[in-house]
Amino acid sequence: MITRTLLSLVALAALPACTTAQPATEEITPIASAGAVTAADPLAQEAGMEMLRRGGSATDAAIAVMLALTVVEPQSSGIGGGGFYVRASADGSVQTLDGRETAPRGATPEWFLQEDGTPLSRSESVLSGLSVGVPGNIALAAKAHEQHGKLEWAELFEPAIALARGGYKINNRLFGFLERMPERVGKSANGKALFYDAAGEPLPAGTLVRNEELAQTLELIASQGPSAFYNGALAGEIAKTVADDTPREGAMTTYDIGSYTSLERDAVCGTYRDYRICGMGPPSSGGVAVMQMLGQLERFDLAALGAENPVTWHLFLESQRLAYADRGLYLADSDFVSVPVAGLVAPDYLAQRSALISADTRASEVKAGTPTGAPQARALGDELPERGTSHFSVAGADGTLISYTSTIEGPFGSGLMAGGFYLNNELTDFSRSPERDGKLVANRVEGGKRPRSSMAPTVVFDPQGKPVLAIGAAGGGTIPVQTARGIIGVIDFGLSAEEAIALPFIMGFGDRVLIEKGTWMEEAQEAFKALGHEELMVREAPLKAGAILRTEDGWDAARDPRIATGLIVP
Repeated sequence: MITRTLLSLVALAALPACTTAQPATEEITPIASAGAVTAADPLAQEAGMEMLRRGGSATDAAIAVMLALTVVEPQSSGIGGGGFYVRASADGSVQTLDGRETAPRGATPEWFLQEDGTPLSRSESVLSGLSVGVPGNIALAAKAHEQHGKLEWAELFEPAIALARGGYKINNRLFGFLERMPERVGKSANGKALFYDAAGEPLPAGTLVRNEELAQTLELIASQGPSAFYNGALAGEIAKTVADDTPREGAMTTYDIGSYTSLERDAVCGTYRDYRICGMGPPSSGGVAVMQMLGQLERFDLAALGAENPVTWHLFLESQRLAYADRGLYLADSDFVSVPVAGLVAPDYLAQRSALISADTRASEVKAGTPTGAPQARALGDELPERGTSHFSVAGADGTLISYTSTIEGPFGSGLMAGGFYLNNELTDFSRSPERDGKLVANRVEGGKRPRSSMAPTVVFDPQGKPVLAIGAAGGGTIPVQTARGIIGVIDFGLSAEEAIALPFIMGFGDRVLIEKGTWMEEAQEAFKALGHEELMVREAPLKAGAILRTEDGWDAARDPRIATGLIVP
């Protein structure tokens, strides 16, 4: 039965794809609402909505969300980390800002190696000053606000300051982290005092947490501007905190912090079924990976195959494998190494790569391709798995869409704190080994360099050229897959924002495939095995996507339903 069904579905997959997609949003009436915000935490989401109610721009709202998340979601993101910002205007223009953290100028390619040349352990790499990059979120926010803000800079900080000083209640999700990671959360005395009692037990869900030190830090930056973060006493505190916990020369200095700059980058754009897709370029790998996955799938009629069809998601798996092979070899900070972005997303190259995808069986081996401009003699790195992050999107009253992903990398970053906030562990996104078999790794550590990221804040324009979707996700290396899956849900299957990001998750990890527990895919394991995916892992998927979709009734904003129970406060 399975074999006969698969044969018919494979035949369907081979049919030419429709040239014009038919999602539910094809015919759009004028915007019916003044804007919308989606964020992983409702308190941070409300901070953004408050800015919109005050007449602020989408950028104002996005900054307010980022600041509020520093307070209420300290495990995931904040001013101690960095982010990527993608802005889609109603006129069709796109802007992308890079707020990725940088390695201190004294960092060397051997940053994460022991004297014998072997990599440090995970804990030695992560829970020390070695992992901390110069934070970029405040610089990114300042650049975005200077160009697109309507409200006063200080006004954007008001909700976050109120939450830090007045307090917020620990929800189930945060409590779970406190329970599982006491050594990381409580690495600093401040963290231990904030989240644990005198006996060292985590404060229970429902407990009100006040962070006066963070409130004062936010007030300082609000009143004095970004220079209060990158210069002066706060910069000195950050540098000393990091240097004191860095077991080698080359530690972060106040010069490293003071010389940080947020950069405007070229967006990575392409088309998928007459829709224009734009995302973040290097040092993020997200924009390229999303565009590659979609472009390689365009010749298949996914809409005809359907959303609950193993062949649909087999094709998606194979496209993932191709995109991630290229990602591992080529993507890194383009200010330090040559990255063939144009070649990687060129239609002819994607067609060549797509031809490697079979609708009826898994490829036995997948290697990186050779796009135009590809540098020779590159080696794959040995980066630690990425974790954490938070994504939020905003729609403004003027039709502008903001897609912003912010991170401190793993839960509570490095565990180090300064000014009442956690400092990132983003430098562990670099390859620990600078070369392999005599070939240099593109994503090796270098002083001042930005580590490769998987973050994929993305905007989509409809066939008429108007912004229709802002989407992104948290979850380390799963981010591009979550984002591409959501776009497919909207464009190919005509789903709502929530339905699209709630689609079952499936992703390849080497020869193994993760299938989301509790979904129809769990019951379809034999079908996936018949397509060649023999090593299946059925697990809960730690996902956290978010999206805003323009519909005939206005804005449809959604956060990942998987985190709903975690947001409950007893």
